[in-house]
Amino acid sequence: MRDRTTGSGEGGGAISNPLAGGKPYYSGPMSERMRDLLLISVGNSRTRCAIAAAGELQPSVYLPNEELATLPERLRASADAASDDLRAIIASVNDPVARQVEEILEGAKDLPVTGTALRMGRDVPIPVEHTLPAPVTVGQDRLLNALGAFSRSEQACIVIDAGTAVTVDFVDGHGVFQGGAIAPGVRMMLRALHEHTAALPEVTLSPANLPGRGGEGDKGREPWGKTTAAAMTLGVVAAVRGLAHELIDRYAEHYEAYPRVVATGGDAPLLFDGDALVEHIVPDLTLIGMLAACRIALEADTEED
Repeated sequence: MRDRTTGSGEGGGAISNPLAGGKPYYSGPMSERMRDLLLISVGNSRTRCAIAAAGELQPSVYLPNEELATLPERLRASADAASDDLRAIIASVNDPVARQVEEILEGAKDLPVTGTALRMGRDVPIPVEHTLPAPVTVGQDRLLNALGAFSRSEQACIVIDAGTAVTVDFVDGHGVFQGGAIAPGVRMMLRALHEHTAALPEVTLSPANLPGRGGEGDKGREPWGKTTAAAMTLGVVAAVRGLAHELIDRYAEHYEAYPRVVATGGDAPLLFDGDALVEHIVPDLTLIGMLAACRIALEADTEED
């Protein structure tokens, strides 16, 4: 049984839809009908955002949640490519930080943001079907990543999100979210090793602590850790890579074909760059999913008119 996750946003016609620009949105291509947007994805420890001008994502800004006060300044350059009528949309798995972002935007006099920020799910539906039993809920980031991956590939996908937690999810060839796995991220594992042992030190995730994998660029580098920091880093990185490979094989065996494998999240480049099974690393995947959701919402209202 499938269910569609849409949120509870109010319906609306061509005039009331907050995603539409000033002109009627039954004229011109979708990129001309959609107003410029400020898309913000709030994670547990980091936030990524980008302006979508004329329906196209501009270069994104990525920062730790502790540095959110600098968000308006870091967005100022991208805002030059947008109109003077930006509408902010927030997707979040961290509601206290999302409220902080709303307050920052309200006080940002040098950003052309109009109106109250919209929320994915509440104001803008997330149009992803799933087969999960009620009353199970799924994080917005997982659904938006699924939508972003499928909207670009239009085929079955495995989506790995390597952030504070690691998720490995499966989207079938019809774009239906089937479920996945959730595990600790590498930084969480490093912190747990330090906090729950007497002797293991606090280690910051760094490529410098990572032994070679045996690839072309690792010639002459030994594959094992020579220091405690290197051994801990190798352990947690291998755990996540092994997890991903195990689940990719499991999903592909059940699906009876190898889906496209896409990785996103702040730690994805370190973990999966050059990986034999991961075909694409897409840092802005959640934002791509947000933009796809906005396009679908706008198209739905256009059809109703």
